[in-house]
Formats: sequence, C-alpha cells, structure tokens
Amino acid sequence: MKQLLMLIGLFAGAGLAPGFAADTAPAAAATPAESAKTQPKPAAPAAATQLLVVTSLGNFTMELNGERAPLTVAHFLKYVDQGHYTGTIFHRVVANFVIQGGGFDSAYKLVPAPSKVFNESGNGLTNQRGTVGMARTQDPHGGDAQFYVNLYDNEALDPNKTRWGYAVFGKVIQGMDVVDKIGNVATGARGIFKEDAPLQPVVIERIERVAGP
Repeated sequence: MKQLLMLIGLFAGAGLAPGFAADTAPAAAATPAESAKTQPKPAAPAAATQLLVVTSLGNFTMELNGERAPLTVAHFLKYVDQGHYTGTIFHRVVANFVIQGGGFDSAYKLVPAPSKVFNESGNGLTNQRGTVGMARTQDPHGGDAQFYVNLYDNEALDPNKTRWGYAVFGKVIQGMDVVDKIGNVATGARGIFKEDAPLQPVVIERIERVAGP
C-alpha cells in the first residue's frame, strides 16, 4: 500500500515528530533476533490498565497490555501521569490506516518528549484494527510519547525476521466509533505537515486512568 511506504511522521533528529516507515529497516540497527540478547529485562507483568481518552470529538477507552508489553506500557503511563497528553492533538490521520497523536499541540508545535522506549514489537501482539501502538522514527527504539490507533488490519506494521515492526501495547475496548470519526475528518496541509493533518485540530483534552471492571 502506498500509505505504508510514506513516513507518517517526520524525524526527531530534525526536531519534528516520530512516525512510520513500515517497509524500511534501518541499515545500522540490529535485527530483532540480534537484539534479543540485549533486550532490557521486562518489569513484572501488571494487571491490564484502562485509560479514558477525552477528545474534542468524543471519548474512547483503551486497555493496555502490561503482560505482553511491560516496557511500553510503563513508558506510556509515565507520560500519562505527567499530564503530557493534555492539549495535544491527533496530528496525522490517514483513512483506513491509522490516527496518530500525542506529539503536537493545537498550534502544531512539537511538545518535548525526551524519554524513549525499547521496541517490543516482537511481543506477539499484532497491528489489527482497534489496537494501539507506539509510533517511532526509523530508529527501531525511537518511540517517545506519540501513539497511534489502527483503523484497519495493518500487517505491514508487524515485525518479521529481518526488520523491526511497530510495538502494539493495547487496544480500544470502547468508543471505536469515535476513533473512526477521527479517522474520517478532512485533512490537508497544516503547520509543518504537507498532508494528512486534520484541517480542524482534533484535541486530546486529557488521558486518565479509569477503574477496570
């Protein structure tokens, strides 16, 4: 798919946003198999954590998988608890692909997110519709605070034996209609983005922990 060959974000090295380069494996980076021996020791598996995502177009609830993606979940929750996502936007929307957010404010200015996370894309979770993943640069371990929700089954974002994938760490369990609504907004050029940016900002008003069932 042409969409999967595009960078759905720009490079952090240029002071911009991480994104996707699904069919490009970094030449200098070790393969998943080569890096398995050096992978950080995961934290003890945690119970599933549910988060309410409040946006200007409605709310949806995500459930994070701390058993399969302990490093990514802990990393994401750190940004949640710091209030990082309040006032950020979904800055990239590609119909039938993904919505991506958490890195820019409503003026399309980058929100600093210095902490990075080890790529857990080999955890057995796949990029199916409704799953939540960690956006990144072409650096396999370049994910910071930006995340995406799959609008479609995106197998091309999964890892294989020769390249890293994009780590899935949760799924939408309620409000997928809101995610689809965001995925269908009008897009174009806004701020630093030449395409795929919502013409009217879709604001993340807050992300907060909620009690599970």
